[in-house]
Amino acid sequence: MKNFSAIRSYGLLGILLLLGTGAAQGQSFGADKLKCEQETDPIGIETQTPRFSWQLYAPTRGAVQTAYQIIVSDTPEAVERGTGNVWDSKKIASSQSLLVPYAGEPLEAAKKYYWSVRVWDGTKKASPWARTASFAMGLLSQADWSGARWIAFEPDIDSLTVTDGLGRHLPVIGRYKLPQMRREFPVNKPVRRATAYVCGLGQFELFLNGAKTGDHFLDPAWTKFDKEAQYVSFDVTDRLKQGKNAVGVMLGNGFFNIPNERYTKFVGSYGAPKMLLKMEIEYEDGTSDTIVSDASWKTTQSPITFSSIYGGEDFDANLVQQGWKEAGFDDSGWQDAVLTKFDSPLRSQRTTPLKIRQALPTVRKYENSRGNYLYDLGQNASGIVRLTVKANGKHTVRMFPSELQGGDSTANQRSSGGPYILSYTTLGTGEPETWQPQFTYYGFRYVEVEGAVPAGEPNPDGLPEIVELTGLHTTNSAAPVGAFACSNPLFNRIYELIDWAIRSNFSSVFTDCPHREKLGWLEQSHLIGPSVQFGYDISRAFPKIVGDMATAQHADGMIPTIAPQYTVFSEGFLDTPEWGSAYILIPWYLYQWYGDTRPLEENYDKMARYVDYLSSKADGHIVAYGLGDWCDIGPGEPAHSQLTSNGVSATAIYYYDICTMKRVAELFGKTEDAARYDALAAQVKQAFNDKYFDKNTKKYDRNSQAANAMALYMGLVEPENKPVVLQNLIDDIRSRGNALTAGDVGYRYVVQALLDNGASDVLFDMNSRYDVPGYGYQLACGETALAESWMSKDYLSHNHCMLGHLYSWLFNGLGGLSQAPGSVGYKEVVIDPQVVGDIRSARVAFESPYGLIRSEWNDTPQTFRQTVEIPGNASALVYLPTADPEAISENGQPLDKIEGITVERKGDRTVLHVGSGVYNFSVRK
Repeated sequence: MKNFSAIRSYGLLGILLLLGTGAAQGQSFGADKLKCEQETDPIGIETQTPRFSWQLYAPTRGAVQTAYQIIVSDTPEAVERGTGNVWDSKKIASSQSLLVPYAGEPLEAAKKYYWSVRVWDGTKKASPWARTASFAMGLLSQADWSGARWIAFEPDIDSLTVTDGLGRHLPVIGRYKLPQMRREFPVNKPVRRATAYVCGLGQFELFLNGAKTGDHFLDPAWTKFDKEAQYVSFDVTDRLKQGKNAVGVMLGNGFFNIPNERYTKFVGSYGAPKMLLKMEIEYEDGTSDTIVSDASWKTTQSPITFSSIYGGEDFDANLVQQGWKEAGFDDSGWQDAVLTKFDSPLRSQRTTPLKIRQALPTVRKYENSRGNYLYDLGQNASGIVRLTVKANGKHTVRMFPSELQGGDSTANQRSSGGPYILSYTTLGTGEPETWQPQFTYYGFRYVEVEGAVPAGEPNPDGLPEIVELTGLHTTNSAAPVGAFACSNPLFNRIYELIDWAIRSNFSSVFTDCPHREKLGWLEQSHLIGPSVQFGYDISRAFPKIVGDMATAQHADGMIPTIAPQYTVFSEGFLDTPEWGSAYILIPWYLYQWYGDTRPLEENYDKMARYVDYLSSKADGHIVAYGLGDWCDIGPGEPAHSQLTSNGVSATAIYYYDICTMKRVAELFGKTEDAARYDALAAQVKQAFNDKYFDKNTKKYDRNSQAANAMALYMGLVEPENKPVVLQNLIDDIRSRGNALTAGDVGYRYVVQALLDNGASDVLFDMNSRYDVPGYGYQLACGETALAESWMSKDYLSHNHCMLGHLYSWLFNGLGGLSQAPGSVGYKEVVIDPQVVGDIRSARVAFESPYGLIRSEWNDTPQTFRQTVEIPGNASALVYLPTADPEAISENGQPLDKIEGITVERKGDRTVLHVGSGVYNFSVRK
C-alpha cells in the first residue's frame, strides 16, 4: 500500500518510483504482483472460486503472454517445488492474466493456501515460477464460528431499537455505555499461525498483549446492520507470546447506535454495542486452540464517556485502567459479559479499510475574542485531532473542529453540522498526555480549543498547556494508482483540490461530505467513479457499494438515493433515477475498468428489476421525477435543477441504463434480454426526441449545457443532428464568457461530451477562470478541497467531491490516457493528449490492472515529444500530431527502422500501434 503523504511530496517522479514498472530485477520474463481477489495475500476469503491476477515483466518490447499455469497447495514448500497438491490448472493457452478463477477441490474454512503462476511468452518459452503468494479462507458458515457468542456490556432495550433513522421522538435513544472487554488465555507451544475474526458493532478496536492489532480505523465497514454485518480477519501470529496472553476489545457506536445528542443528521439504534470474536491458534505440532467470545469474558465501561459518528467523542483519562489489555491484570471488579444476540448475516470485510494516512501539522494559531485559541491546519480534510497536553490536576479540554472560521477567529460549524465536540479530561500528572478519538471523525481545517492554552503563551489560570495539536487525515486505504502534472499551475491546483475531496469522502461508503451527513449518496459514486479509478484502486471498494445497493433495494425494485439506507428521506429525496442508476452503471464500470464480471453476475436479476421499476414510473417512456441536475447554476440558490427539466436528465439516464443492460445481456449471451432492451431503448430514444428536441431550433429542452451534453453522451442525438447539438453546447458556454452552468449530474457529461467530440479547447477555456463560479473561483475563495457548490456558498459543505469531474479529463484529456473501445481492464490503451490553451507539457502515470501506463508530452515550436510506457500483455494506439510519418522518430531513429510499430494515417494525425515497453517519440514540425 502506497503512502499518501509520500505520494504528495514526491510529485510525479516519486509516483513513478513508488508505483514501479512491475519488473523483477535480474529476470528476463515472468509474472509479478500476484493478487487473489484483487488483494495481495488476503485473509478472510469467502468465495469457493477465488480469482488470481498477475502482471508481466519483460526486458523487451511487445511482451505478451501466450499461456499460463497456476498451482495451489496447502504448504509453501509444495509450491516452491512447483507442485499444486490442491489444484494444478496445467498449461492453459490464454493471454488472460486478470481474475482467473480457481477450479480445484472445495476450499476449507479458515485454511491458508499458497499459490504461484508461471507464464509463456510469444516464443512459447516458459518463465520461472513467480514468488509464492497466499490466500486464507474466512468463516464460511455459522458452524465455523465454533460456538462464539455475541457479548455486550448491557442488554438491548427493544423499545429503543430504531432501524429507519426516524428516532428523534425518543430522547434517550443511543445512550448505551461504550464497553471494553477482555480475556486471558495461555500459549504453551510454538505457534505456526494464529488468526482472529472479529465483528464489533458499531465499530471496534482489537488489542493483543497491550497493543492495537492492525492499523485500521473505524472497522468494520458500514452496512445496513439489520440486513448485514461484516467481520474483519487479522493475522495475529506475531502478536502472541509463550505463556499468558490477553485479548481486549473496545467498542464504539458508529452508525449502529446514534445518540440523540449534540449534532446528528438522524437518530437510530440497532441495539447496544456488541462483539463477536473467534481466534484460531494453530501450533507447529499440528494441534490447535480456539478462543471465542462467550460469558467467560469480563467487561466494564471504557474511558470513552460519549461517542457519536455525528457529534464527536469525550474521553476521561481518569477512567483508564492501566494494564487492562495485558495479561495479569486484575479484572475482578469487572462484570461478566452479557450474552446477547444479533441475527443479521455476517460477511467477511473485503473492501479496503479506512486508515490514518497523513498528519497535518498546525500552520498558524490565533487567540480569539472568547480567549480560546483557533488552530489552522491549512487544509480541509476528513480526519481526527491528535492532542498532546501537559496538565496539573483534572481539567477538561474541549475542541471544536470546523471547516470555516468566524470573523473573530472562532470555529464556525454552520456548513459542517454542530455542535461537534471533541473533549479530553486530563489525568494531570504534569507529564505529556496524548489523545485522539477512536470512533468518530469529521471534516475540518480549523480547531478551536477551549480550556487550554498553547505552551509558551500567558496562562494565569493554570490551564493545561497544549504541546501539540495535529490533524490526522483518515481515508480509505485504497492504493493510489495515478498522478497528474502539467505546465499550467492552475490545473495542478485543480487536481489537488478535487483529490482532497475524493480522499475525504472515500470511506467504507462513498460519502457526500465527511461531516454533517457522511451518507452514501449514490449519484456521485457512478458520476465521479470514472475520475476516481484514475487516482485510486477501487477494485475492492466499489463492489462493496454494489452490495450496499443490493441490500437497500426495495421490494418493488426501487434503489433509494442512499445506501446503506440508514434513514428514510422525504418525498423527492427518497428515490431519483440519476441516483439509483448507480446500481446499473457501477457493476458495468467495474467490468470495463478491471475485467470483473462478478458484480454483474451476482446482481443481474436485481439490476433488471431496477430497470423494470423505472419503466413502471415512465409515462410514454418518459421518466420525469427526482432531483435532476442538482446544484446547477441558475437564478436561485443551488439545490434542485433550475436550468434542465427533470425529465431530460431522468430519461437520459434511464436510456443509458437500458443500453448498459443490453451490453451486459450480450456479454452473458442472454440474447432474448438483449433484444428486449434494444427494442425498449429505441422506444425511449424516440419518445425523448419527440418530447425534448425542437426540430426547428435543433435545441434540447431549454438548451441547457446539461441537456445538450447528456443527449450527446448517451447517444440520444440522431447522427444528422449531432454537429448542431454540439455547437449549441459550445455556443452556450461561449456566450457566457466560457462559464459553466451544469451541476452535479450534468457537468460529468459536459466534460465527456466535449472531450469525445474534440472540444477540449472549450474545457480548457471553461476551467481557466477565477472570476466565475468553477474550480478557479473556489480556489480564489480560499478552498483547499472541492466545495459543494460552484459558488462556494458558506452555508454549504466545503468538502464535497460531487463536482470533481474534470479530474478524469486531466488524465484522459490533457494526459491523453484512455482505453480503446471494447477493451477491458486497459488491455488496449489509447494515448491521445489534447494540446490546448497555454499548456506546453503534461505528464500522467496510471497503474492499470496490467501495470504502469505513462504518458508524458512536451510541445515546443520546433518539436512535439511524447513518451509512452505500456505494460506487458497490453498494447496501445498512440496518436501523434502529424499526417507525415516521416516526421516522426523514436529515440532518434526513423519509424521504418523500429520493429513492432504499425503505422496508420488518420486525417491530419498519425496513429502508431505499439506493444508493451517505453517509447520516446519526436515529431518534427
